[in-house]
Amino acid sequence: MSNSNNLELEVQYAVTLPDLPTDTDFYLWVKQALSVKPRHRTELVIRIVDETEIALLNQQYSHKTGSTNVLSFSFTNIPNVPSDLIGDIALCAPVIIKEAMEQNKTVYAHWAHITIHGVLHLIGYDHDTELTANEMENLERYILYQLGYNDPYLEV
Repeated sequence: MSNSNNLELEVQYAVTLPDLPTDTDFYLWVKQALSVKPRHRTELVIRIVDETEIALLNQQYSHKTGSTNVLSFSFTNIPNVPSDLIGDIALCAPVIIKEAMEQNKTVYAHWAHITIHGVLHLIGYDHDTELTANEMENLERYILYQLGYNDPYLEV
């Protein structure tokens, strides 16, 4: 578990694959994503899963069939019970690695992008309309640029 005075991040590795990002990588990406909507304290969990687990989660919570790269589960506070928890993110390692190769991106750049995408969902951003999709994509570009990564939406 990584934490500082304002971010507590737990990374769970439910898969064993070579070259997965480290807790430190995730911490950096999450911290940068959270900078667009600062909070006093933030807690979240990232779980790295396989295609079977993400497909089960996708079916159960999104009512969609098959695997996906990321699912975000926002936490709603119980009234009058303070909490710093914003939610959980499930990241599917095989899908992220496959997408990076298909899109001619570095795997770490794609991990960063998908992690940031998941965090933005937890703090209230979505891509349900063209307007909100543009806003979210521009934020992703900005955050990734600050981290030294290329625009994830450019065709390579």
